[in-house]
Amino acid sequence: MTRNAVTAAGAPAPGGPYSHGVEAHGFFYTAGFSPHHPETGEVAETITAQTQQVMANLEAVLSARGLTFDDVVKTTVHLSSLEHFAEFNEAYQAYFTPPYPVRTTVGSELMGFDVEIDLVAAIPDGK
Repeated sequence: MTRNAVTAAGAPAPGGPYSHGVEAHGFFYTAGFSPHHPETGEVAETITAQTQQVMANLEAVLSARGLTFDDVVKTTVHLSSLEHFAEFNEAYQAYFTPPYPVRTTVGSELMGFDVEIDLVAAIPDGK
C-alpha cells in the first residue's frame, strides 16, 4: 500500500506525530483540525467563527492536494457541547452543496476550543 502525506502551509502545524492529510487507495484523509489560526494560534470566541476557521484550515489541506469541499464524502465533527449544534450547523452548511457528505457529530471533551473536524475526500480520476 502506498500512502502519501500532504502538508499545507496555510494550516496550523501538527501538534504531534501526525500528518495534515494522507492519500491512500483513492481517498484523502485529514487529521482533525481545531480552530487555531495558522499564523497566530489564536482561537475565536464564537462557535461560528471557530467553525469558519476550522473549515479554512481544512480547505488549505484539501487545496494542497488539489481537492475542494466538493470532493468530500465524510466528515466527523466534535463539539465541546451539543448545545452548539444549531450555530455550528449554520456555519458548516455554507461550505457544502448537495449531495452533502455524510457526517457524524459527537460531543467531546476538547482542549480550550469548541469544534474539531476531520474529513475524507474521494480523489477524482486524473487528480
